Amino acid sequence: MKKFLLLFCMIISVQSFSQYKTLYDFTATTIDGKKFDFSTLKGKKVLIVNTASECALTPQFKKLQELYEEFGGDDFEIIGFPCNDFGKQDPGDNGQILEFCTQKYGVSFPMMEKISIKENPPPIYQWLTSSEENGTLDASVLWNFQKFMIDEEGSVVDFVPPFKGPKNRRIMEWLQE
Repeated sequence: MKKFLLLFCMIISVQSFSQYKTLYDFTATTIDGKKFDFSTLKGKKVLIVNTASECALTPQFKKLQELYEEFGGDDFEIIGFPCNDFGKQDPGDNGQILEFCTQKYGVSFPMMEKISIKENPPPIYQWLTSSEENGTLDASVLWNFQKFMIDEEGSVVDFVPPFKGPKNRRIMEWLQE
């Protein structure tokens, strides 16, 4: 009977683990209205950031772009999600946000359409913030520029709070692992 219970528990554990979603289960709409399938990022580390154009942390766009230029390509991607939830600091429409990011900071990493995290979080943010969905951690989005790290297998690894910049020690160590 003990062997049966042990086997049963192992089967349930494997089934539970396999039910967690990965980044590759999601799609989003880019800031210019195209469908973006996250499965195209298989094998890459990904940094997902909720952004804002009128925040005291907005200069992080410059450091994000530098990080992208240094590490981006076959092994790393940054995805920005504009959001107006925190301090109403991204009031523009998608076109205005894209123009601001590219002209002021030279952003060349993919930007998705503007989202709401507080009132109606898109599925990807539900996954990023819930251990029941991602199997790793629970993390409330605290403010603009919270950074979520996803590994090459599409699993959430960790997050970095908004006030720590994109080139902080935790992210740099993760990128060099």
